[in-house]
Amino acid sequence: MRVVYTDPAWALDASGRPDPAAADLEREVLGPDIDVEIGPFEDGYLVSGPRLLEAVRGADALVVYRCQVDEALLAAAGPTCRVVARSGVGVDNLNGPLLAREGLIGFNVPDYCGDEVSTHTLALLLALERGVCVQDRLVRADRWGIHRGGVPRRTSAATVGIVGFGRIGRATARKLQVCYGRVLAHDPYVPPDVMAAHGVRAVADLPGLLAEADAVVLHTALTDETRGMVDRALLEHARPGQLLVNTARGALVDPAAVLAALESGRLAGFASDVFSPEDPNRSPDTRKLLERDDVVVSSHRAFLSTESELSLRRRVAAGVRAVLLDGTAPAEGRVA
Repeated sequence: MRVVYTDPAWALDASGRPDPAAADLEREVLGPDIDVEIGPFEDGYLVSGPRLLEAVRGADALVVYRCQVDEALLAAAGPTCRVVARSGVGVDNLNGPLLAREGLIGFNVPDYCGDEVSTHTLALLLALERGVCVQDRLVRADRWGIHRGGVPRRTSAATVGIVGFGRIGRATARKLQVCYGRVLAHDPYVPPDVMAAHGVRAVADLPGLLAEADAVVLHTALTDETRGMVDRALLEHARPGQLLVNTARGALVDPAAVLAALESGRLAGFASDVFSPEDPNRSPDTRKLLERDDVVVSSHRAFLSTESELSLRRRVAAGVRAVLLDGTAPAEGRVA
């Protein structure tokens, strides 16, 4: 049997090229009866096109990272394919409805990096609050000065709002409570009683959350309902001087709307680990954000730690093995 990992970030060597030997953990978990293959690569992994489709032909299982699951991919894999796994938390590219229609098992790993993402969220938010990145640049440029880059506010007197109160939102709430006076949350799918149990006050609607919060962090999934939800209309409700942090999905946010809000002073800062397209340098809209001192960014690595990466890889491989050899689906993360 064959498992094709279409675009595994962990398989890249120091030069940025795929190294098949890096899949040692996968081979250990999957065992000798299942071969591990890595998808085609040029300047980066090919996540669409003829070479990718040829690479997955006849596969018994697919593991995707950024690669989009669509009809062409599944048709190329053919009738031998029994399971498609997402190497990560998000399911926007896993296409659960399509997998269900095709009778395939699909799963992700929804809880492997809650500590990492919540910590990264707090790091980005506090970097904005304290002007850490601006101060770093100024001091390195021989422009030392206590008040340069602005005077921070006292966070214990501030209110922070969380959009999305799933596993990661709840982990973030616990850490935010150490620094902020009040924590609010909006999630139409989580009862207020659950939020209250975590010491968080529920806010029924998103505009209401923005109107109350001094800072807002995004932890919601990317769906048809949430795509582009942070737009000009929503940001009209933001409390002046608000900070916005996105460690969820880039397509939740309209970058032009964020830029306009920063220019007007409606937002005092924006931090993001995620963009659409993924590298913000590849879009004129997001590139404009990178030129600003009130913007802090990272390279979609909020999930990353040595421990989380090893856990993810092991759990994905174990889930695929369970389907192929035992005929059982993973208990957690199943979307089809």
